[in-house]
Amino acid sequence: MKTLPLSPWLLFVFTIALTAAVPAVGFAQDGDSAAENSAEDAADSAEDAAESAGDAAAEAGEAAAEAGSSAAESVEEGAENLGDQTKKLASDAKDKAEDIARQIDESDEAGEIKAGILKPIYALAEALEFSFFHWVAFTIMVTGVVSYALQLVIGKLIVLAKLGFSLTEIFSDALGLAISLFGLVLTTQAAAQNSSFTQSNAAVISATLVGAICGFVFYLWGQSQELSATRGRKVQNRVDKAEGRK
Repeated sequence: MKTLPLSPWLLFVFTIALTAAVPAVGFAQDGDSAAENSAEDAADSAEDAAESAGDAAAEAGEAAAEAGSSAAESVEEGAENLGDQTKKLASDAKDKAEDIARQIDESDEAGEIKAGILKPIYALAEALEFSFFHWVAFTIMVTGVVSYALQLVIGKLIVLAKLGFSLTEIFSDALGLAISLFGLVLTTQAAAQNSSFTQSNAAVISATLVGAICGFVFYLWGQSQELSATRGRKVQNRVDKAEGRK
């Protein structure tokens, strides 16, 4: 066996090495291409997912907006229907009341009842028909206005300072003040139409002064009564607490 020269041997080795390296490079290039394709596919998938999510969010927003608009329209329609029903009920009630009033006005029995109510009032008015009637009536009304006004304002502040409070007394005084005010107005109108009371300066001024003085006196009396009631309630509360402890 002969020994190959050095140069052909190196050429042979180089040829084998080159032959083995070419597939490796090809495989590497194929791997890089596959990786690039995978990355592109992943990017495309991510874009598709983002677009799908955006479309879903937009659809959800549109659905929410439509739902809100529908709810608002439903509320408006309900309010309109309620308003229409209320107006209809009010109109029906007014018509019914007018029908009842017309039937009562046309009824002979209702006329007899009215006469029975007004007859004693007319009789009393005739009995009290004297020259100072409107002066007395005006004085009484001024007395009530002054008394209840002071009791409702100053009196309730004093009672509150004593740690007392009564809604019943407040409503009672407010009702008395309203009645006195209406009575004063009606008395003044009647006096202007049926007597010379409102034309006399002395009569009006004297009635006002006397009524104011009497009202202040009645206020002091009512105030003392209310303070006594407040003290009584406090004592009763202490007794109740003591019995509860036992």
